[in-house]
Amino acid sequence: MHAVSDDSAAEVLAERYGRTPSRRLRGKVVAWVAGIAVAVVMVVWVVWAGLDGVNATVDTQDTAHQVIDARSVRVDFDVTVPRGSTASCVVQALSEKFAVVGWKVIDLPASEAATRSFSEIVRTSELATTGLIYDCWLT
Repeated sequence: MHAVSDDSAAEVLAERYGRTPSRRLRGKVVAWVAGIAVAVVMVVWVVWAGLDGVNATVDTQDTAHQVIDARSVRVDFDVTVPRGSTASCVVQALSEKFAVVGWKVIDLPASEAATRSFSEIVRTSELATTGLIYDCWLT
């Protein structure tokens, strides 16, 4: 019978189940490369999304609304956009149950004034109780 030493038996088992020193080193290298790749992607995303400094914003302020009749409401609002930029806004009318009963997209032309006041009449499908700006964006 052939006797196998404890060291060679351990080496045979380690190789059979992939626990050799070279295999462990390869696993560590793969983990480091993956970690570095994730870190690079995160840094690039943060720079692109948050630190590039060109995020122009549109600010709006509802100033008044007037229910004209059962089929229309006037909405008064202020919009602040970067000078010389065009924007579009959605003006909406809501019912007593906060359902949207009127919706209108308006285009705002470029201007040298940053903040401007607007008044829009929104046609409604039923009696509105309020009118307001839903959203604005640069175009």
